[in-house]
Amino acid sequence: MYRFLLSRQWVIVTLVAVALIPTMIELGIWQMHRYEMRTARNQLVSDALTARPVPVERLTSPGHTVTSAERYRTVTATGTFDTSREVVVRRRVNSDDEVGFHVLTPFVLADGRVLLVNRGWIPANGVQTAFPKIPAPPAGRTTVTGRLMPDETTAASGIKDIKGLPDRQIMLINSAEQARRLGNGVLGGYIQQTAPAAKGGTPQQISDPGKEDAPLNYAYMIQWWLFAAGVPVGWWVLVRRERRDRAEAAAAETSAAAEPATV
Repeated sequence: MYRFLLSRQWVIVTLVAVALIPTMIELGIWQMHRYEMRTARNQLVSDALTARPVPVERLTSPGHTVTSAERYRTVTATGTFDTSREVVVRRRVNSDDEVGFHVLTPFVLADGRVLLVNRGWIPANGVQTAFPKIPAPPAGRTTVTGRLMPDETTAASGIKDIKGLPDRQIMLINSAEQARRLGNGVLGGYIQQTAPAAKGGTPQQISDPGKEDAPLNYAYMIQWWLFAAGVPVGWWVLVRRERRDRAEAAAAETSAAAEPATV
């Protein structure tokens, strides 16, 4: 009755079905791990953003590497902006994907150490080889608030650190490189300034990080496992249909053979 399953065609179909089931199960497991990883990252970011602000000196120091648990922590610092040694970071976009610069200004603390402050985004008006006009930060002693960020690297950001750029322009924000330029005790990492707000809205302060779409991975996980469960069901439906078609064809042949010959 099911001898047709030994045919070349059905052997191939069965082998493909057998191979698809564990493959789809594995893809579902991979999506589950992605869901768990993204959920954990979202929780880490949420915890950091809602944590109580602390002085920046509690979390970082010269040579310190900002950890994933410290990233996005809200910190405060009191000092003065040093606009004479300000630089801009090339090829950065705002929330509307317009290309411009990020403004990186050294912030000198009371003990002489320096905190790198990303004050936000400005448009790249005119040629990018010229140093842009930047609105001045608050003068004198100021308290700033911002999100603590780790040093940028090519490996993490995908941004190539191009050499030979125009004066006072950089590609990556890296405290170790800036320490060599500034010659001061530069705190590890940098902050994205959130307060005080810039006059006139320029530079545009960087918005809070968005959440990763973890539920999408959860949906993909369920989808792959449903596919895996559907493979044997689909295989069995095809087998039953083939058996029915063969039985009907055999019955038709028997009926034709049993009819009397026409005289």
